[in-house]
Amino acid sequence: MSILLGYKIGMTQIFTENGDIKPVTIIKAGPCPVTQIKTLNIDGYNSVQIGFQEIQPNQITKPELGHLKKTNSSILKYLKEYRVKDHIFKIGENLNVNMFKLGDFVNITGNSIGKGFSGNQKRNNFKRGPMTHGSKNHRAPGSIGQSTTPGRVFPGKRMAGRLGGTKTTISNLQILNIIFEDNLLIVNGSVPGKPGNLLTIQSKKN
Repeated sequence: MSILLGYKIGMTQIFTENGDIKPVTIIKAGPCPVTQIKTLNIDGYNSVQIGFQEIQPNQITKPELGHLKKTNSSILKYLKEYRVKDHIFKIGENLNVNMFKLGDFVNITGNSIGKGFSGNQKRNNFKRGPMTHGSKNHRAPGSIGQSTTPGRVFPGKRMAGRLGGTKTTISNLQILNIIFEDNLLIVNGSVPGKPGNLLTIQSKKN
């Protein structure tokens, strides 16, 4: 299983040998040092913790600093833990784009773009009311439940509210190019979030 942390640089398009245009996302992925390994015998489960993006010591808390010093790791902004079946990692090992090859399919996870408070038409794809003169129900939510019985709104009712800014995974994105010297992955299609968004890149689970 291959795992990397990275951030979205942006989107562009490339031409294939057949002359087709493919929309692609460019991702700066790694290097990601392995900062901790948990085992079934000691911790009750197998996992690996990796870090990303070096920063200054005064930019993290003292507990985080002490945790990284235990393994002589560099000062890292992001630390993420992932469950694994078998341990193929070693403490201090640097993970980079060499873990992937052209044509691989990956799952990419990140926070989607936050869109603030949104109405039913945008958030839940509801239809609007008639736009003719005299109609007073253009974008109103309409009835949200019964009156006397049960006298309340059921939880989970689709209504206006906060939209976006949630953890989202896009599956089966194909790697079209790898620039090893700059640790760049170029994947087909779009990934969650805006440029600069932290991403998790994982090899497709069989």
